[in-house]
Amino acid sequence: MAYGGDDVTAQLQQVVREVFEHPTARVFPVTSGTAANALALSATCPPWGSVLCHDTAHIMNSEGGATSMFGGGAVMRGVGGSGFRMDPDALQTTLDAVRWRDPHHSQPAALSFTQPSDFGTIYTCAQISGLTEVSRSAGLRAHLDGARFANALVALGCSPADMTWAAGIDVVSLGATKNGALSCEAIVSFDDRIAEELVYRTKRSGHVTSKMRFQSAQMIAYLTDDLWLRLAANSNERMAQLAAGLRDLEVAFVNEPDVNMAFVRVSDDVATALERDLWFYRIGTGVIRFVTSWQTTQADIDATLELFAAAL
Repeated sequence: MAYGGDDVTAQLQQVVREVFEHPTARVFPVTSGTAANALALSATCPPWGSVLCHDTAHIMNSEGGATSMFGGGAVMRGVGGSGFRMDPDALQTTLDAVRWRDPHHSQPAALSFTQPSDFGTIYTCAQISGLTEVSRSAGLRAHLDGARFANALVALGCSPADMTWAAGIDVVSLGATKNGALSCEAIVSFDDRIAEELVYRTKRSGHVTSKMRFQSAQMIAYLTDDLWLRLAANSNERMAQLAAGLRDLEVAFVNEPDVNMAFVRVSDDVATALERDLWFYRIGTGVIRFVTSWQTTQADIDATLELFAAAL
């Protein structure tokens, strides 16, 4: 059967419930992380509402307003905090300043975390719980953008349940493409109301694929026998080795990398020299981003450090 009516997708539902230790969790395969975020948030936030996230969050700065489009006009509002993470006091201040029940003012309806943050720092499970406790007192539901969810799990050594529903998260964008999958991401909902909306929202947006079994089969393999965690462990370990080598070369970091992303400060001349042989993003003036992956090897790290030393 097409459109997710197949045995493989039914098996995926059971696998996700076992992995997240949640008996009624529901999973919706989609084709991109942007779709996962925007659709998940559209099911938590009405068109007149707003989504609160950190100032650097991917949903606000790097997805072309997708949440506003799928959400019928919902707006993003940035909340400050050090280490590229939201701060509970800043969140409370933001909520206190809202003109509740005033139709001239967008009404906050959802809280969204990028885990890890867009600069590679991690929210601990206790930090997530603290923020969702603040937001839930104002009636907000909570979304986790887990583009590198497995990397955060490996770094913290916690369970998927601990980082999500047990910490107050209602819906998760479960990333897989950044950890080896092919055009395969998923939304995992722990809230029946959100899940019922997603049944229609995923179809209306064109993300109920006719051959969903090919996405579901990947996600089953990904989540089975800790494959996703082993892949993430490789990328985290390779980044730790790269970071250690860059420190030996006295390269400055924007922040210490918790997972598989490093943001380092270099001159434009050094960046230009490195571009001949390496792939990375320039993040503004004087900062470049390196990402290690599930398939990065020790030889790749050694070669990168040699090129870095020559460029410096």
